[in-house]
Amino acid sequence: MSQSTLRLPAEWEPQSAVLIAWPHEDTDWADRLAEVETTYVALAAAVTRFEPLIVVVADAALRAHVEKELRAADVDLGRIRFVELPYDDTWLRDSGPITLKDAQGAFQLTDFRFTGWGGKFGAEQDDALVAGLVQAGVFGGARHKRIDWALEGGGIESDGAGTVLTTWRCLVQRHPEQSREEMSAILRDGLHAERILWLDYGYLEGDDTDAHIDTLARFAPGERIVFQACDDPSDPHHEELGRMAAELTALRTPEGKPYQLYPLPWARPIIDEGRRLAASYANYLIVNGAVLVPAYGDAADDEAARIIREAHPGREVVQVPCRPLIWQNGSLHCITMQLPAGIAG
Repeated sequence: MSQSTLRLPAEWEPQSAVLIAWPHEDTDWADRLAEVETTYVALAAAVTRFEPLIVVVADAALRAHVEKELRAADVDLGRIRFVELPYDDTWLRDSGPITLKDAQGAFQLTDFRFTGWGGKFGAEQDDALVAGLVQAGVFGGARHKRIDWALEGGGIESDGAGTVLTTWRCLVQRHPEQSREEMSAILRDGLHAERILWLDYGYLEGDDTDAHIDTLARFAPGERIVFQACDDPSDPHHEELGRMAAELTALRTPEGKPYQLYPLPWARPIIDEGRRLAASYANYLIVNGAVLVPAYGDAADDEAARIIREAHPGREVVQVPCRPLIWQNGSLHCITMQLPAGIAG
């Protein structure tokens, strides 16, 4: 493997599979398990239309249950691989592998330390998930590299060409003792990136990731950025997301050109048991030939899908009902991790 040619592929590059973990009674989904399973079934149905799906399950009993649910929904089980491993929760964007690829097609599973979003939740089993998947043979002969530094996959965005976008609010919470320059150097080294772009503004109420970039702004092909906007001056997010939009406007490509920006509409506030939930349309998932887009039962759902389709030309857009997910402070992208083509058979 050539260390000098390793890079972090963009999400829109060809994929071999999507990785998820199924919710069960010993996860935080227990109180609303049946409700959230409807989203997981819809997600499985959508993904398997376009590529294989790898489903982590806690045991054989859960596997049998999931197979029954998927079969009832006419999901193609022939496109699903099950792996039995223990896990604390199901946010595989953050506990799953960050896969680098070299020019010869070899892979490195970059396994940063997962701390339960800065120690907010127990995460010992989730932190061991990548090693467990490697031991289970999911990734063939890919190299597994452990990096003892806290980073979640939802906290970074790659354009596939050496630029990584991230947020200061998140990483300063994980590493308060380090400067931006120190963290930039670690990110460049660990992700084999050429440059790190930082956003100082942007957050969503109900998000306990400390402003992961995948809830706020996403790279799209052709030097585009899709981002969550707020057009309601009475909303407490209006000023902060406006400042984030100004930061995005000021960003430049490696050639010194501005990015083409695609602002997403703002969903009406969703309140659950007295707290506001983070309904971000930026938390979508790109798969082979399609983009899976969160839907929240809001009037803005279709407009969000239209804008994302425009930013990702040539791909089908499939809406996935994600309102149950935001009860646990995440959405569609947060529960998934794509795997580059060639790494998973």
